[in-house]
This record gives sequence, structure tokens and C-alpha cells, in this order.
Amino acid sequence: MSRHNINIQDGFLFQSLKEARQMAFELVNGKRLQGRLKRFDRFAVVVDTGAQEILVYKHAISTITEAGVQNG
Repeated sequence: MSRHNINIQDGFLFQSLKEARQMAFELVNGKRLQGRLKRFDRFAVVVDTGAQEILVYKHAISTITEAGVQNG
């Protein structure tokens, strides 16, 4: 019997992708991106800002929240 394991990160990203939520990505360098998640894999995410699609490596992301939600 094969059991599919989904980690918390993939679950969060998949739900955001499925619901086409507007997300805010805080990067480790302090920059902030806002947009919709287009796709993701083990190492990176693609964010659609409306003007362009941006590839961001996951190791460069500090936090991901729904747009409009303030970080502590």
C-alpha cells in the first residue's frame, strides 16, 4: 500500500495555488513580493505579480502570508 506524504510546506503552497490567493513573499534580503503563486517545485516558486512572472528560490524566502496579513 503506497502512502503519499505531503509536507506542511507543499500543503500550504498547493492550497494557495488551488485557491489563486493573493500572497505576500518576504525575502531574506528584506524585499517583499506580492502576487499569485503560479507553480512551485522542491526548490523554487513562480510568482505572478500581474506585470511579470518571477522565479524565486525557496532558500531566499523568509515568510509567506496571504496578502494583507501583517507579519508580527
